Amino acid sequence: MFEILFGQPCTIARYRSAPLLEERLLYLSHCECLGIKIETLRKIAFHQLDLVHILDLHDNDSSNLAKIENAFRRWSSPTERKSRPHARRRFFGHAERWMRFMGWLKESGARCHSRTREVAVFATRMASERGWADTTIDDCCRAVDSFFVWLDERGVDLSSAGISFFDQFIAHCHARGVSRSTTYLYAQRLRWFVRFAEQQGWCRPGLADGIMPPRRYPGEAIPKGLNRDEVTRLLATAEGHHPHDIRARAILMLLITYGLRAGEVSGLQLGDLDWQQEMLRVRCPKPGRTHLYPLSPDVGQAILRYLREVRPAHPERTLFLTMKAPIRPLSRGVIKGIVFTRLNDLGIKGKRRGPHALRHAAAQHLLDQGLSMKAVGDYLGHRSTAATAIYAKVNLNTLREVAEINLEGLL
Repeated sequence: MFEILFGQPCTIARYRSAPLLEERLLYLSHCECLGIKIETLRKIAFHQLDLVHILDLHDNDSSNLAKIENAFRRWSSPTERKSRPHARRRFFGHAERWMRFMGWLKESGARCHSRTREVAVFATRMASERGWADTTIDDCCRAVDSFFVWLDERGVDLSSAGISFFDQFIAHCHARGVSRSTTYLYAQRLRWFVRFAEQQGWCRPGLADGIMPPRRYPGEAIPKGLNRDEVTRLLATAEGHHPHDIRARAILMLLITYGLRAGEVSGLQLGDLDWQQEMLRVRCPKPGRTHLYPLSPDVGQAILRYLREVRPAHPERTLFLTMKAPIRPLSRGVIKGIVFTRLNDLGIKGKRRGPHALRHAAAQHLLDQGLSMKAVGDYLGHRSTAATAIYAKVNLNTLREVAEINLEGLL
């Protein structure tokens, strides 16, 4: 490996004589299999060697995980080093990924609780028997995990928990500033799990029927989407030649043009692009259908540039991949982060700043162009016009027409 990365014999000998040779070569081989470029592999090898010297790691240190983790966390503090932030983040990223690959670092932020097995059984059964989408299962398990973490902090087991604990958890969510609609979803997902737990005998019977979500009023909120000027400014942030900008532009074009959900963009495959017929196939996990869209020339050019210049050479068929090892499909969270970060840098406040804000903007733009509710709903993949009707409340042209009606004879 080092003979491929370096040309000088003295440099090769220095890398081979350093501690943890086997561990360093194992990770470099893993990165090479993922399609990482030679230039990046050379940087990873350099950072590995630097980290070995900084932390004073030796071949027998792999057994002392606590020592390695404490030393790494202490070294990674910005106050310990004088370097530019960008170089520090890149160094830290390469070092942390290598150490996690070797199992020398614990996963940070992992929320463990005493009922992980039951949640895993619930997820498996919902996928196999109910046919739930992966996103639905993930969202449901996340809400259930939060409840069990909260329950463990109070020393209460599920088998002895009464309905009062569920009410307290729902009140706890609302007190943290969670909106009423989100709290409603938490309660609904918790009720799904508890009903399954009753069937398995994990808890008292009748608890699911007692979980009362807060009242929700359909159509009470006005969608806080972006206007066309803000959408244009957002797209302008991805006009550069940096690989991240090229990938971000392809993603933003899909979100803006077709009003796709983040999960629909992350689920796109290379085979979903029909270049001869100029069609785009989108699998919609929420309604459970597949939609066909005409491939816009601007969207096609943005995707082609990403495929030719940026996308890593990897056997994975998913369209959008990560830039660094380990190469894997881009998650919904990363797509949300791309939109949120760029809107935040533009100083746009007081509105939704995720991919769904672009979906709202697309719906509003189509309505402003005079399309019917049915046409807009079909374009966005809504199952009924009730989901589209909320946008009529912010159709300014329609509201002006209502305001100009002469009601003098009715008063």
